[in-house]
Amino acid sequence: MGLQCGIVGLPNVGKSTLFNALTSAGALAANYPFATKDPNLGVITVPDLRLNELAAIAKPQRVVPTTVDILDIAGLIKGASKGEGLGNQFLANIREVDAIIHVVRAFDDDNVVHVDGSVNPIRDKEIVDTELILKDLETSDKRMDRLRKQSKSGDKEVLRELEFLEQINKHLESGKPARSFITDADSALLVKNSQLLTGKPVLYVCNVDEASIHTGNAHTKAFIDAVKNENAKVILISAGIEAEISELPEEERSEFFKSMGLEEPGVNLISRSAYELLDLVTYFTVGEKEVRAWTIVKGTKAPQAAAVIHTDFEKGFIRAEVIQYQDYITLKSEAAIKSAGKMSTEGKEYVVKDGDIMHFLFNV
Repeated sequence: MGLQCGIVGLPNVGKSTLFNALTSAGALAANYPFATKDPNLGVITVPDLRLNELAAIAKPQRVVPTTVDILDIAGLIKGASKGEGLGNQFLANIREVDAIIHVVRAFDDDNVVHVDGSVNPIRDKEIVDTELILKDLETSDKRMDRLRKQSKSGDKEVLRELEFLEQINKHLESGKPARSFITDADSALLVKNSQLLTGKPVLYVCNVDEASIHTGNAHTKAFIDAVKNENAKVILISAGIEAEISELPEEERSEFFKSMGLEEPGVNLISRSAYELLDLVTYFTVGEKEVRAWTIVKGTKAPQAAAVIHTDFEKGFIRAEVIQYQDYITLKSEAAIKSAGKMSTEGKEYVVKDGDIMHFLFNV
């Protein structure tokens, strides 16, 4: 798909430790600012119990889950919008991602240096927001200058975009991110097309100590209250625990996180949340050789969904045979599904739904 989530935050909040746990990619995690100088790209598996249930019935030779690309981006500091620290690199990297996983530190530990001397996740978030907003204001000002020259022609689309940018500029100047300007599908499209950094969807990850993983603490409660109007999800993760889990042999991991009172590793929650953040859904192909999950953007039609498997499938698309997931689980075979009349035949306008089991027919 080429879609990426970028992990951002101030230095030493646990970004790289979390990235390591997510990807086992071995990114450098150190107790000093800018341990991550170059963005680390990893691929994370998105856990999906449906895939296991389909495989239990089909008994394929292999099972292939869906994935999300994660980019670990260098820590940001005050003045990044003016190039302080690794600011220029940070902003260039974040411009390339489709969504943001914003990690904030919500644990006290004198052995881990905080770049600003104390633990305050609300302040840390505002530092990042301020730098991104300043850059967005710079971007929108330049764009408005060009549009004002073009507006002399009376072009309605130019005038509409100019009016939008003037409105969102006032919003940004009040210290609010562009994503909180979104009220409907029209404003969402305008924000997306404006390519503003603060217009990207965001997931907040509060990195907490082991004792706070279930109920949170004073830091997390204050933070959740501070972002309640942003329409953004907040999850609690202990990067330290996740790092320990990721280093254990596979057969010991389940017992370990259950001993911590956890239903599953926190990285699973992040994986699924990142998937949702990118507005992605899954369809499946089921056969003797392989049961596989395929990633598409929500709203994708059948020919474009087929292209994810191979571009020739879209070019020569004839039709798609579709089985609903629950029907496959209940009836347990394609023959029984056909006999029950539960397989539908769909054309080029069919919008693939999350959980659909697809078989594409095409001309070579």
